[in-house]
Amino acid sequence: MSASVEQALDRSNSEVVLIVDDVPDNLAVLHDALDESGYTVLVATSGGAALARAAQAVPDIVLLDAMMPGMDGFEVARRLKAEPRTAHIPIIFMTGLTETEHLVAALEAGGVDYVTKPIKPKEVLARMHVHMRGARQARQTRNALDAFGYASIAVRAADGRLLWQTPLARDLLATYCGIAPAPAQPQAPQPVVEWLRRHLRDAMQQIEPPRLTIEQGARRLSFRLHQQIGQDEEGGEWLIVMREVSDAGVIEAMSLSFKLTAREAEVLYWVVKGKINRDIADIVGSSPATVKKHLERIFAKLGVETRTAAAGMAMNRIRQLQPGFGE
Repeated sequence: MSASVEQALDRSNSEVVLIVDDVPDNLAVLHDALDESGYTVLVATSGGAALARAAQAVPDIVLLDAMMPGMDGFEVARRLKAEPRTAHIPIIFMTGLTETEHLVAALEAGGVDYVTKPIKPKEVLARMHVHMRGARQARQTRNALDAFGYASIAVRAADGRLLWQTPLARDLLATYCGIAPAPAQPQAPQPVVEWLRRHLRDAMQQIEPPRLTIEQGARRLSFRLHQQIGQDEEGGEWLIVMREVSDAGVIEAMSLSFKLTAREAEVLYWVVKGKINRDIADIVGSSPATVKKHLERIFAKLGVETRTAAAGMAMNRIRQLQPGFGE
């Protein structure tokens, strides 16, 4: 199976199920039942093969045999849940073990449910339907957020683990925080973890904390704590929504409103943001003396004598054009 297998699968008309079992008869029974029900079915007969198939195809659900030679189902589940690309996939264990300790182990490894052997296809289909409906709704929500520019991530407060991230979130974290696209043990950016922990008590009382903002030039990435999605004794798991905002439009509006050149408008923008000449020079790639000359021309065009007056006039005009700027 090639790395492009996910693109090759037609998900528009059917959902993809990965069955993992080392017994051919079990595979055959489930494969036929799922195929007749309209699912696209992938199979694996070992733990290693299951991990490879899941990484390549990213199935919508996994039916996983608990007891297999070599890597057992519990370890397969733990590894799937440890990877951001596959962490969201619901896992239903198939087991002949009915002792409580084994069933607890299945759930602790990341399973959402289990069915006991001998397998009854109708029971499996019913369980699958319940869990895939929830997973489908979550996936559609995340995709919709991305489509409208609102990226989302899930973070575990206790250790800062990045449990999953949408494609847009992955790109934004790489741009603003230098986070590698797919690290083996993904961690949320340290400022995000510290912000989450600092406001954890208020968040658990459903008091929305102030947003975190990371700036990069005239662009900034804001983080909003949306809701708790998992609980544990050390703070739980949290859904965080991110939004990138660019003030390029603000700079252009100032240029047009005050008849400034593009560079003068950019300098005035940073004056509004409270930057001193030396900082502005570093940002725009010029010298403090050049910035001073730009400011003299800006003061003349605005009819003011100080940077405070220029900043105040610019802020008033910006808020007329873009209410909420600077909040």
